[in-house]
Amino acid sequence: MKKLLAAVFTLTLFISCNNTEKDTEKDTSEPAKDFTEQNEQDIKDYLAKNNLTATRTDSGLYYIITEPGNGAQPTSTSNVTVAYKGYYTNGKVFDQSKDAGISFGLNQVIKGWTEGILYFKEGGSGVLLIPSRLGYGSYDYMTIPGGSVLIFDVKLIKVN
Repeated sequence: MKKLLAAVFTLTLFISCNNTEKDTEKDTSEPAKDFTEQNEQDIKDYLAKNNLTATRTDSGLYYIITEPGNGAQPTSTSNVTVAYKGYYTNGKVFDQSKDAGISFGLNQVIKGWTEGILYFKEGGSGVLLIPSRLGYGSYDYMTIPGGSVLIFDVKLIKVN
């Protein structure tokens, strides 16, 4: 049962991640809370606490390349195989793939993944620090609290 729930969560994470905050707002009468400043501070605090240096993009995504890789580089519509571990700034893991990874289209995932995986080449690995506006937005999504910064250790295994 536990494996079934993990599989459902993983599929939901990657297949139905295209929900934008605007789409989510249709289901609630509460206005969306802007977590931009809080997420930015949470990411900066996490980086400082863990003595990490990351690159910030114009969208607010932070990424760290630990292994550049030397294979193909994906595009925003590529299908890729990625091994990952997803966790919050407090270190609590909310999802993790098997070492063999999982395959998906980069146009089927949260914006932070679509943007972030493009910085890696096949064989590359690193960390994505995704503010909520590039993740699931202001509202709770399954087990992920609204406004959450999502951190992913990623390894780009293959551009399919």
